[in-house]
Amino acid sequence: MSELRVVLLGNSWSEMRAVGNMILRQEKFCTERAADCCVEFSTPFEQKQIVVINTPDLLLTKISQDKLKEHVETCVRLSAPGPHVFLLVLQPENFTEEQKQRLCRVLQLFSDRSFDHSLIFMSTSREESSFENCVTHPPLKEMIRMCRYRYLWQKSFEHSELLTRLVQTAKEINEDRLSCDVFEDEDGGLFMRPKCVLNLVLCGRRGAGKTSAAKAILGQTELHSASNSSECVKHQGEVCGRWVSLVELPALYGKPQEAV
Repeated sequence: MSELRVVLLGNSWSEMRAVGNMILRQEKFCTERAADCCVEFSTPFEQKQIVVINTPDLLLTKISQDKLKEHVETCVRLSAPGPHVFLLVLQPENFTEEQKQRLCRVLQLFSDRSFDHSLIFMSTSREESSFENCVTHPPLKEMIRMCRYRYLWQKSFEHSELLTRLVQTAKEINEDRLSCDVFEDEDGGLFMRPKCVLNLVLCGRRGAGKTSAAKAILGQTELHSASNSSECVKHQGEVCGRWVSLVELPALYGKPQEAV
């Protein structure tokens, strides 16, 4: 893993900023006010490049669906080809049931598998807050369960431990990163489809049946043919639960090398 891409989500911009700067070991996220857009910074660390994408406070109910869609799309673009870990920076004493539901909704917008790629980082500003009280707080307890009991407690935290846990979280999954595409459903709502992708390229002479093969593979009857085109044509669809991306080449026989 030459690059580790981490997306910060949470219920406190100031805490996310502090954790992001801690990971980078630099004051990169330096604005005092909550950012109104996703921000990305990176730094080298032990022969790796660590990329940290900090998000606005997406748990605020005043954020519209369109704005949320915009933030998620930006985050996907900044973390391309996909985030390794969602680091959920949560203050237990301020983490409400409403915020938990909102956070679950945000994670599901990326993918149903986002919880498998999530690590909870618990921070508290109250001296009297104990570890036992925090992990038994109902909304947080439920989040810990959904994230497969991956969490860190700030009072026993060191920089090297967090980096180790981030790498471990990424490597525990069979696919070490989560790749997403943004789609809209029939009701105009946003969702993210995980890229369990099969990429195919069809090539052959004119009239060889490339478009017919594409229709058969994707189960789609209305596809634009590349036979009469000088450019590649891309088709996409879901087949047996797998996202298939199929590129149909034009007929290349007899064309000059530059055209090929």
